[in-house]
Amino acid sequence: MTSTFDTTLANIGIGRTGASTPTVAPAGSGQTLGQADFLKLMTAQMQNQDPFNPVDNTQMVAQMAQFSSLSGISEMNSTLKSIADKLTGTSANDALAYVGKTVLTQGDTAFGRTTGGIAGAVEVDSAASDLKVTIQDQSGNVLKTLDLGAQTKGTVNFDWDGKTEAGTDAGAGPFKVVSNANANGARVATNTLVWAPVTSVSMPSSGSPVLNVAGIGNVDLSAVRQIG
Repeated sequence: MTSTFDTTLANIGIGRTGASTPTVAPAGSGQTLGQADFLKLMTAQMQNQDPFNPVDNTQMVAQMAQFSSLSGISEMNSTLKSIADKLTGTSANDALAYVGKTVLTQGDTAFGRTTGGIAGAVEVDSAASDLKVTIQDQSGNVLKTLDLGAQTKGTVNFDWDGKTEAGTDAGAGPFKVVSNANANGARVATNTLVWAPVTSVSMPSSGSPVLNVAGIGNVDLSAVRQIG
């Protein structure tokens, strides 16, 4: 007569070919031993054990603890993935809000404002005794040189009214912006920032959204210093 223990074994893919020799279903059969199955197996074992020679269940209890731990980790991973998906969605919505606005970001190409001229900034790596910003046309001809004087380490803003050295209107651009700084003759590293409009947003299959900025190209959200 088939015992409850044998029935439980059969339900989870384990058969008995003899009095004490179990057979396990092949790996490709799709049968897996889950937490619920393991609990059934342990219960059946306890119900069918010899009361005068009980089986030591210490290892089975330890296995149950491992099952519980793995189950908790699996649930935590699912929760973290859900949070990550929501954060990605928020990032995409934030990026779309940039379209039509101007941003201050690293670059050397700027378009003139409707009122004329351009504004931007220069990041100076260390104190400089002299900082100059040169505005050029598309052919590289110098239109105006702004002398910003001595500056400490940090970000220095500049504003050009759109007039050339001769006092004529330079037009709408685009213009090239070049910065140069030195400390008593020694060159100081600088990083030019310009204001430019965001024309669209790219949504890659993986990673963060990327802004498409006029005259500059692709810009990561993290590279934006200010929003106009």
